[in-house]
Amino acid sequence: MNQSILEVKGLKTSFFTDDGEVPAVDGVDFSVGEGEILGIVGESGCGKSVTSLSIMGLLPSPPGKIVGGSISFKGEDISHAKESRMRKLRGNDIAMIFQEPMTSLNPVFTIGDQLMEAIRLHNRLPKKELAARAAELLKMVGLPRAKELLKEYPHELSGGMRQRVMIAMAMSCNPKVLIADEPTTALDVTIQAQILDLMLKLNRETHTAIILITHDLGVVAQVCKRVVVMYAGKVVEEGDVKDIFNHPKHPYTEGLIRSIPDLHSKKDKLYTIKGSVPRPGSIEKGCLFAPRCEYVMDKCRTDSPELVGDSHKSRCFLHQVQE
Repeated sequence: MNQSILEVKGLKTSFFTDDGEVPAVDGVDFSVGEGEILGIVGESGCGKSVTSLSIMGLLPSPPGKIVGGSISFKGEDISHAKESRMRKLRGNDIAMIFQEPMTSLNPVFTIGDQLMEAIRLHNRLPKKELAARAAELLKMVGLPRAKELLKEYPHELSGGMRQRVMIAMAMSCNPKVLIADEPTTALDVTIQAQILDLMLKLNRETHTAIILITHDLGVVAQVCKRVVVMYAGKVVEEGDVKDIFNHPKHPYTEGLIRSIPDLHSKKDKLYTIKGSVPRPGSIEKGCLFAPRCEYVMDKCRTDSPELVGDSHKSRCFLHQVQE
């Protein structure tokens, strides 16, 4: 793997409410190499988005707070960096594409105003050059009529076009790391494919590392080299995409893969993982997946397994017994 540009070690993020501390992310470890595409997968409520907001320094505070671990960008610990430092890093070095472009774009400003603001914050360019750079970015992400689009408002664009604008905005300062939080969720299948192809193209041309956060394993198989599987705020499996798809070592990963509909076979009922993700902090001992696991053992209900392995890691006693 290329040299790590972003490293997350033992990250713990909690929300402090009237009912006490709620641990949303509990000891997450992973790293991203230069130019690598890393997938982070899991059901809603697994801590994927909270992890990304922690990296970006965008946690709502209060109630959110990083209570442990570190986030290192190019060797610098930014987990508790001052807001002034994070403003310089955001956009310029680490950028993020948010889940819903309609709520991420300001409805009362034109596309051009918002794109040029993102560029102007990090590059002091004359107004004419700003407009030319904004139009160039729109062309780069495959949008037609770039100059005309600069004068239009978000509601005048389709969902796919708005998502392309968000990607253009994120790429405006050539970041070293791009975090894409469910970038294709609200889009139809054809537009999804176009957005993923665009991200792969940008990765090849600009060598930007991408962290792709999704619940869609099909997307991960298509674009990622490595994948991190999260469950209830913890990493339960990590490794090469092909290894994990062909030989999953955690029952949760196995369940996610079995849940993918197979177009080549007819079934009366699709496979589902029974139950749901537990509320953060509700399970105080044992494996967090034990209440939903088909292979649960007595040990799983009392002891917490560690994440073990070399290139293919798993947090499961069953895997450790087999090894």
